[in-house]
Amino acid sequence: MLTTALDAGVSPETLRKIESGRVATPAFSTIAAIADVLGLSLDALWTEVNRSADVAGSDHRAGERLVS
Repeated sequence: MLTTALDAGVSPETLRKIESGRVATPAFSTIAAIADVLGLSLDALWTEVNRSADVAGSDHRAGERLVS
């Protein structure tokens, strides 16, 4: 993680906060730099974020249906 953070130009603490969700909305340039270091395209990253949100949303809606 240390190398990834430094190669992306962010502090290791900032990367830890992003990974743990303690930074709710990291700057786009920070995410772009980290993705570049990890060899990820921003398109792939965006697809994964949306997929995770869809799964979380469908789980929440399923719970609501069971309650109603």
